[in-house]
Amino acid sequence: MSISDMRAGIAANIATISGIRTYAEIPDNPAMPAAVVSLASVSYDRAFQRGLTEYSFVVTVILGRLAEVRAQKNLDAYISNGESSIKTAIESDKTLNGSAYDTRVTEMTDISSITIGDITYLTADFAVTVFSD
Repeated sequence: MSISDMRAGIAANIATISGIRTYAEIPDNPAMPAAVVSLASVSYDRAFQRGLTEYSFVVTVILGRLAEVRAQKNLDAYISNGESSIKTAIESDKTLNGSAYDTRVTEMTDISSITIGDITYLTADFAVTVFSD
């Protein structure tokens, strides 16, 4: 169960949302809207005999231009529990195609902006906890 497989599993689950592009590695120039999966931290020895490791990932959703009303509406849909829900999509296969024991989206941690080239985009970060060995 590799970290690369976990990132790929998270990205594949998000890809079930219509219209969003997913990246299991940080891209040079992402196409919007995009979801980028990155590893934030690793906590070892969560069970006896090194039986469980907790991986914390951040999924950064990059939407449209910061000034666009549509970007905020899209963000609302990704945060909610509807068919475009990031949480629902990620948790649709909690084993991440066999690379994890369990996966949970615990919170949407930040709404901010990022500048790529000369354009400022609206972003939101989702905290994802994965339990694996």
